Amino acid sequence: MDILKFFSEMGFMKMSWEQGVMLLLSFFLLYLAIHKKYEPLLLLPIAFGMLLTNLPGAEMFHSELWSAFLDESSPDYHSYGAILKEGGLLDVLYIGVKAGVYPCLIFIGVGAMTDFGPLIANPKSLILGAAAQIGIFITFLCANAMGFTPAQAGSIGIIGGADGPTSIFLTSQLAPELLGPIAIAAYSYMALVPVIQPPIMRALTTKKERAIKMGQLRPVSKTEKIVFPIIITAIVALILPDAAPLIGCLMLGNLMKECGVVDRLSKTAQNELMNIVVIFLGLSVGATATGASFLNVKTLMILAMGIVAFGMGSAGGVLLAKFMNLFLKEKINPLIGSAGVSAVPMAARVSQTVGQEENPSNFLLMHAMGPNVAGVIGSAVAAGVLLTMLA
Repeated sequence: MDILKFFSEMGFMKMSWEQGVMLLLSFFLLYLAIHKKYEPLLLLPIAFGMLLTNLPGAEMFHSELWSAFLDESSPDYHSYGAILKEGGLLDVLYIGVKAGVYPCLIFIGVGAMTDFGPLIANPKSLILGAAAQIGIFITFLCANAMGFTPAQAGSIGIIGGADGPTSIFLTSQLAPELLGPIAIAAYSYMALVPVIQPPIMRALTTKKERAIKMGQLRPVSKTEKIVFPIIITAIVALILPDAAPLIGCLMLGNLMKECGVVDRLSKTAQNELMNIVVIFLGLSVGATATGASFLNVKTLMILAMGIVAFGMGSAGGVLLAKFMNLFLKEKINPLIGSAGVSAVPMAARVSQTVGQEENPSNFLLMHAMGPNVAGVIGSAVAAGVLLTMLA
């Protein structure tokens, strides 16, 4: 009888077809992360979290506890008590996502690795970074018209910013039931930047425009680099308080890098802190990708609208650069406008690659980094706008 009980308790005996499909999908994502190197630092832990949460009988993540957490009629509404008492490992780790801790900590690391010098040297880059966020708001309107709630539509739209931590931060606040598919879509499209962007860039520009050479950027002083994060934090937080957590953490990390007096903290933010939080974030986000939440028509719609959002964001920056050239004496190469999405530095490298195809002596990388880092600020501001409107 003990042997029969042992076999009856095996996970194989409890597995549903949905769990089987999700396990196969997790294997596929692990393949993409390991063999194809598609955003492996986050895709690998996300895929492994998906594997863990769909193992029958492991009881590492309990979606019903989180449903009660969000149910206003439940005694456990917005209470972490039941989760800490009855939840599994991934439930406890997910608290950091739901509370908005992990994305903000990652932004400290991102800030510590970011050089805002190209943006300071060419402030017009900020406009290009803002234009690239148009995909977020167009997709928000489209998703809402297709039957998604405003909160869900906002979470889908933010994929267009090509900023994984911001997508996770906003979705965990507005539509946590969509966190799994949105996170996977966001990081998948970030990895596919070199595939998605070039056809859009070529379609919207002429050979002559792609060959435009831009002059060298002016040197940026240390004082400017120190003052910049302080001023940006104050301005954005005073205008849009909901964006303060992301912008504040991003600029804190950058200030630690630029001030030169806390090198130990800056290096910790770039390395140890970043790596630890990425593991926790990836595992807990992957844990939300259960069969019930992932295997439905909505997921396919999210994946489709996500790539549209990303494409429109890339196009928005290119088109604004072309429009600005109508009035500027020193022309901008429109290719750098596509770098206004937040995929740093991959989008800037794509601008450099496509530009050199037309003119091998063209060096656009540093010019493209301006809109690229502006896009990080822009996506965080866009998330703040959506939170203000929809939360």
